[in-house]
Amino acid sequence: MTLHLPFHERYEARSSPLHRADARVKLVATVAYIFAVTLTPFGAWTALLLLAAPLVPAAAASRLSPWLVLRRSMLALPFVLAAVPLAFTREGPAVFSVPLLGWDASETGLTAVATILAKSWLSVTAAVLLTASTPAVELIRALRALRVPRLLVATVQVMYRHIFVIGEEAARLTRARDSRSGARPGYRSGGTLWWRARVLGNMVGSLFLRSYERSERVYAAMLARGYDGEPRLLDRPAVRLAEAAAAALLVAYALGVQWYARA
Repeated sequence: MTLHLPFHERYEARSSPLHRADARVKLVATVAYIFAVTLTPFGAWTALLLLAAPLVPAAAASRLSPWLVLRRSMLALPFVLAAVPLAFTREGPAVFSVPLLGWDASETGLTAVATILAKSWLSVTAAVLLTASTPAVELIRALRALRVPRLLVATVQVMYRHIFVIGEEAARLTRARDSRSGARPGYRSGGTLWWRARVLGNMVGSLFLRSYERSERVYAAMLARGYDGEPRLLDRPAVRLAEAAAAALLVAYALGVQWYARA
């Protein structure tokens, strides 16, 4: 029986200019872009629109489905919930009130929330384009090539790989639970809400113990094969001049937008 894992590889195989671009160049350009978006002043809508412009040709060059990019970029929405209280705590002219609570939403607060939403969405979209067009191994290789500390790279690499291991364990536990939860047509299966919570708690505890034991076995196997924390990868060719120029142009564009936003 095939296990349906709750985690899936983020990389989408395509034949596109963005997929063929060097991972080091894409990583540097994406990080610079995200920093530029983050440093944009609140309420600088023209600057945010200018920063959103490079995402359109990048998405077109990736040949990814627009729906896939949009769906994955929605990951930014839950983080905006943490910024919602700013609408009621920032001082400024009141726009509307919450009758039952007596809270007043200020214009300054709403501008802050909307700016955080725009920044989050742009940053996540850029990250989606990077991860969907670059295999995880290439990203790890790019991090080491850019002199990111070995311990940090090893932590990211092992964590990413173990997500799928934990997903397999969770799928096995779910299948075992379903095979022991028979139900007759027309009758509700399972017990009370408290009973269901107790079963879920037992599953989470069992998943933790299984994951811990599996990690010990995997680490022992890695040590037995000579693992010392340094990923052993083949040599990378030199960065192509055209790709480096494109990344430099993007960084210069982002700096220009920042200068315009503060002018």
